[in-house]
Amino acid sequence: MIDLGISKLALIGAVALIVIGPEKLPRVARTVGTLLGKAQRYVADVKAEVSRSMELEELKKMKESVETAARDVESSVASGASDFEKSWSEATSGLDGSAFSSDTADALSQLGTESVPSYKHPRKNWRIKQKAMPQWYKARTGVRTRAQSGAARVARFRPRPSSASR
Repeated sequence: MIDLGISKLALIGAVALIVIGPEKLPRVARTVGTLLGKAQRYVADVKAEVSRSMELEELKKMKESVETAARDVESSVASGASDFEKSWSEATSGLDGSAFSSDTADALSQLGTESVPSYKHPRKNWRIKQKAMPQWYKARTGVRTRAQSGAARVARFRPRPSSASR
C-alpha cells in the first residue's frame, strides 16, 4: 500500500486543519475512518470469496480423482469376479450330480422352494399404549387425563386466603 511515515501524516494533518478548519475536522476524520473500514471489509470479503472458490476447485478435483479411483476398483472387482466364475466353472465342470448323496440333493432342493415371509405391519398405536397406562400411575406422575383451560388451572392452584391473616 502507500508508505506514509509520521512526518508525512503530520504534514497532511496540518494541511487538513488549515483547509477544513478545526470545527469540521473531527467529522471529516470520522467519515474517512468509516470509509477506510468499509474498504478493508470489502477487501477481506473478496479475499474470502477467492479462497472459497479455490477450495471449491480443489474439492472438485478431489471428487474427480475419487470417482476415477472408484471406477478403477469397480472394474478390477468385475474382472476378478469374471475370472473366478471362469475358474469355478472349469473346476466344477468335471463333477456330475452323482457325487452328491441323495440327502444333500433333497436338502438343496428344499432350500430353493422355501419362501421368504412377507412383511406384516405390527399395528401398534401409541394412543392405545398411553390409554393402557394404569390410572394410579398417571395420578402419581402427573400425566394430564382431562383438558383444562389455562384460567381454570390458575384458579385451581391459586393460594387460598387463610383466616389467620384477618
